[in-house]
Amino acid sequence: MEHEILFPLLCKTAEGNKTAFAELYKTTSSQLYAVALKMLKRPELADEATQDAYIKIWHNAGSYQRTKGTVLTWMVSIVRYRALDLMRYHNVRNEVELTEDATAIPDTPQAFKLGGEQEKLAACLDELDGPQRQAIHLAYINGLSHQEVVNYLSSPLGTIKSWIRRGLQSLQRCLSL
Repeated sequence: MEHEILFPLLCKTAEGNKTAFAELYKTTSSQLYAVALKMLKRPELADEATQDAYIKIWHNAGSYQRTKGTVLTWMVSIVRYRALDLMRYHNVRNEVELTEDATAIPDTPQAFKLGGEQEKLAACLDELDGPQRQAIHLAYINGLSHQEVVNYLSSPLGTIKSWIRRGLQSLQRCLSL
C-alpha cells in the first residue's frame, strides 16, 4: 500500500510538483523524524536532519530506483545518512546509549504509528539469525557505521557487511509476503 501512495508522489516531485512534494512530506515526515530522533536523541538535531533530508529528496527525487527498494526505504536511508553526518559533526555518538533491542521502535510523540506493520517487522526481525539481527539493529537503529559495528561486535568487516546484506534481503522477502 505504501508504494501505491508514495511512488506517484515521488514521481510528481521529480517533475517539480510542489503540491505532490507537500503531500509526500505530510505522509512521511513523522516517520523520517522518528528515525532521526532515535539516532540523534536530540530534537533540534533530528529536526535539522529531517529538513536536510527533505531538501535532498526534493533535489534527487528523479534518482530513485524502484529495483533498489521502496520509496520509504530510500527516504529513510537519506535521513539516516544525514543523521550520521550530524552525529559525526556534533560528536553525538558519545552521548547516545546503544540499545540492542532489535524490535525497538522510536517512542516519541512525533513517532509514527506502525500498528500491524510494527508487529510484522518484529516478527520478521525475530526470524533473522542473532548476528544478522544485531548487526542490522546497530547499523539502522543505533546509526553505527559498518566499522563501528565491526568494533562493537568484534567481527571482520566482510562478515558484518554479509550479515547486514543477507539480513536486509531476508527482511525484504518477509515484509513483502
